[in-house]
Amino acid sequence: MPRDYYEVLGVPRGATDAELKKAYRQLAMQYHPDRNPGAKDGEERFKEVNEAYTVLSDPEKRAHFDRFGTVGPVAGGGGTDTGFGTLFEDIFENFFSGGARSSRRSRATRGEDLQYELKIALEEAAAGVETKIQIPRLEQCDACGGTGVEPGGRLETCDFCRGRGEVRRTHGFLTVAQPCPRCQGAGQLNRHPCARCRGEGRQRSERLLSVKIPAGIEDGMQLRLSGEGSGGANGGPPGDLYVLVRIREHEIFVRDGADLYCDLPVAFPQLALGVEVEIPVLNGTAKLRIPPGSQPNQILRLKGKGMPHLRQRGHGDACYRLILEVPQKLNPKQREALLAFEAASKAERGPLALAFLERMKKLLG
Repeated sequence: MPRDYYEVLGVPRGATDAELKKAYRQLAMQYHPDRNPGAKDGEERFKEVNEAYTVLSDPEKRAHFDRFGTVGPVAGGGGTDTGFGTLFEDIFENFFSGGARSSRRSRATRGEDLQYELKIALEEAAAGVETKIQIPRLEQCDACGGTGVEPGGRLETCDFCRGRGEVRRTHGFLTVAQPCPRCQGAGQLNRHPCARCRGEGRQRSERLLSVKIPAGIEDGMQLRLSGEGSGGANGGPPGDLYVLVRIREHEIFVRDGADLYCDLPVAFPQLALGVEVEIPVLNGTAKLRIPPGSQPNQILRLKGKGMPHLRQRGHGDACYRLILEVPQKLNPKQREALLAFEAASKAERGPLALAFLERMKKLLG
C-alpha cells in the first residue's frame, strides 16, 4: 500500500492543481539530490514526492486513488509512470538555469560592437571638428541577403533533433535537455551555403563614415554611433560603433579640464620690475601683464582663453606659471649691475628671508 499522496505533498484532498504544483515545487527543490549529495534518505524522499505529484496531477490516476487508495493498473505494465522528463523541465528549469527557458536557439544574432581610436589635435578639440573615418566591419552578404544560403536554396529541418534544436538524455530518473550537436541548437541545417560568405551571412567590408567631434571634448571620451558596428548574423540587428577620442600632446599647453596651463620663462628683472609680455594662446597670441614683485611659480590667468566647456557655455582660463630663468653666464655689465644690486640690498631683507632667519634662531636657541 502506498503512502497517502496528499500527506506526502502536505496538501488537503480538495487541493487545486495550482496548490499541488506549488507544494511539489517546494518539496522537490528541498529534497533534490543535487542539493543533498550523498543523502540516501533525501533521494528516496525525492522519488516519493515525485511519484505523489505524478499521480495527483493526472485526473484519472487521482480519481482512482481517491476511490480505492491505490494507483491502479498502468497501461503497458511496469509500475507507475512518473513522466519525470516533462516534470523536470517544468519544475527545475528555473532552478538550474537561473530562470532561462530551454528553447530553440535563435539564428538571428546582434552584430558585434566596434571601437575606433581617433586622434585629434588640441586645437581641433577646442573648436570641434567633423572628420571622415574608414571602418572595417562585417556587413550583410549581398549575394544571399544575410541568410547564408545559396540563392535558390533553403534551410532544411534538422533530421537529428527534428527541428527542436535540442536533444534529451535520460540519466536515471533525470532527463536533461542539451543543444543539438548537429545543428548547434538552430533546429535547421544549411546544406547549400552561400559561396560568397560561406554560409555566414556576412562579408568583410569597409565603410567611410562622417564623425562630428563636439567642441570641448576631453581625452578618453567616447562617441557612440548607433547601428554602425558589424552587421547582425541571420538578419539580426547591427552592433554599435564607439569612437574613442585621443588628444595629441601639445607642444606648449597642458590641459586640466577646461583650463590650459603653460610654463612661461621670465628673468629676474621682469619679476621685480613688472612687464607686459606677449604670450601664446590657442590659435594666436595675447598680451599678459606681469605685476611688479611677482614671485617664481606664481600663476597668472587670462580669463576665457582656455577650452570651451563641453556641456555648458563659456570657456576655461589660460594659466601661465612664471618660471624664473637664472643666466648660467654673466657678461661684465650684468655682473657689475648685480653686484651693485647686492650691495644695495644688504640692509634690506625680504619677508621670506626674515621668516627663515627667525626659524633658524629658534632652532639654534
